Parts: sequence; structure tokens; C-alpha cells
Amino acid sequence: MMAVAGLLTLGLGLFGCAGNDASTDQAAEPEATPNETTAEPEAEPAGDPVELQVFAANSLTKAMAEAQELYSQQNPNVKFADTQYEASGTLNEMLGAGQYADILITASKGTMDTAVEEGYVKEDTRQTMFNNDLVIVTKDGGELVGQDITLEDIAAGKYTLAVGDENVPAGNYACQSLTTVGGYIEPDGATGKDATGKGGEFSETLKPKVTLGGKVGDVCKYAETGEVDIAMVYTSDVYRMGGVAICSVVPNDTHKAITYPGAVCADSNNAEAAQAFLEWCMTDEDCAQIWEKWGFELAQD
Repeated sequence: MMAVAGLLTLGLGLFGCAGNDASTDQAAEPEATPNETTAEPEAEPAGDPVELQVFAANSLTKAMAEAQELYSQQNPNVKFADTQYEASGTLNEMLGAGQYADILITASKGTMDTAVEEGYVKEDTRQTMFNNDLVIVTKDGGELVGQDITLEDIAAGKYTLAVGDENVPAGNYACQSLTTVGGYIEPDGATGKDATGKGGEFSETLKPKVTLGGKVGDVCKYAETGEVDIAMVYTSDVYRMGGVAICSVVPNDTHKAITYPGAVCADSNNAEAAQAFLEWCMTDEDCAQIWEKWGFELAQD
């Protein structure tokens, strides 16, 4: 039996050599056993968990929520606390009262100037993020839809009007525009882009026609419900709030440029992560579609 086994072994060895032209010096590759598994490359670490607290202007509510969701999908280690959406002046008041935030995004250059002056943000992280337009809106489906309403019409008292109060940048821009037609009078007589839209008074003709709102969303609602004939809000508010239609765009040369500056807060414990998020907001292609969807235009360098 042993001899037979030896012959079988020899025969198999000779058969194997005859069927292989490769050099006998090459070592055969070891076969994997059924229980062996190929080691997977380790995934890159996502980084330490971070939770960012954002203070943002009211008009960014829906757009920012979508942007944050997308960012967390792309960066699973980064989450967002309950983002605070308020009038830009109110956001500064909150920071001044000691409330914590990593990022501040306001709806006007002036409110960010104040944040810098008061030391609420790091000035070297400040950048202009978005542009917007000021529009005159009325109730969607109402009798004023399709009418080209002018600043002169408003100053003449033809319509009841809602605008933001002095804490609301959209209200400041509206008042700046109304100075050019005598509907709003600044203490120093400044008009248009030289005006602040604060500290003055509506004309005697317009004053009884005006309703003030503490948030630009409230101002839009006044028009939507028919409480007033028209309102002056941002283009983005038409997308965000719905229920209103644009009658006309307020000429850009009647008010300061509508910009949204963003910056990392001075007391941020997550300054690097906060700066990374701001940069992503300005450069990510998918995020750019979110801003456009909600009526914002990315600022150009």
C-alpha cells in the first residue's frame, strides 16, 4: 500500500510539472482558507465631535436649516445646537448679555460693524456671505397683485404699509429708501445710502399708515393676512414665508447695499470648526443651490 501511495505521489508531481511552463523557482501563491477574510483599510477618522451654536438673521431660517443638515451629512462629527434666529440687532443684544455662540450672521453691514466694535466677533474672520434685494409685496391673489407700486406712491399715503422696526435691518433699508421721497425724515436730513434708517420719523402723511414689525417675517405676515396693503421685505422672505407676491423691486440706489456678513464669535470654543463651516457655506456647490433656492445670492469677492 505504501508503494502504491508513493507512485501516486510521484505521478501527480510529474503531471503537475508537465502542465506548468513557469519557472520552478517561483513560489506558489498560498490559497486562502474558507475562514480567512481580507483586511479592510481603516476609515479616516471623522474628527472629534463638535456642536456649533449659530446666531443668524431671521431671513436665513429655512436656508440655514437645510445648509446645516447637508453639512452634518458631509461631516458626521459636526452637529448644530438650536440655532437662534432673530432680528440682527437682537442677536447683538443677546451676545452683549453674555449668551454663547460660535458663529454670528447678520442681515446688514451696520449690525456686524457693531458686533466688531463691541468685541462680539473676531474681526479677521469677518466676510460678506450673501446679497439680497428689497421688494414691495402684497397679499398673494389680492387686488394689488400686478401693480407696479413705487416709493412715491407709498410716500403719498396711497397704501397701508408694514416695515421692520429699528432692530430689523430690512426696516432700516426701507426707511433709507423712503428718505429719498420724503416718506421718512432722518434727524440730520440724510437721504438714501447716506441715511441710517434709524432715529428718524415717518412723514405726517405716512405715519398713520405704517405698522412696525419686530421681525421681518412678521412684516411679511402683515401683508399676507391683508392687515396692511403692502410690506417692504427681502426677496428671500417671499421664498421663505410664501403667501405674498412681489409688486416691485425697490431701486438699489435708494438704500445701502443689502449684505449678510458672517464671523466667528470671539468667545467660541470651536473657532476652527466654525471657520470651516463659514468657508464651506461659500464654496460648496450643493450648498450654493440651497442659497439660490431660498432667494440668496452668494457675495462675490
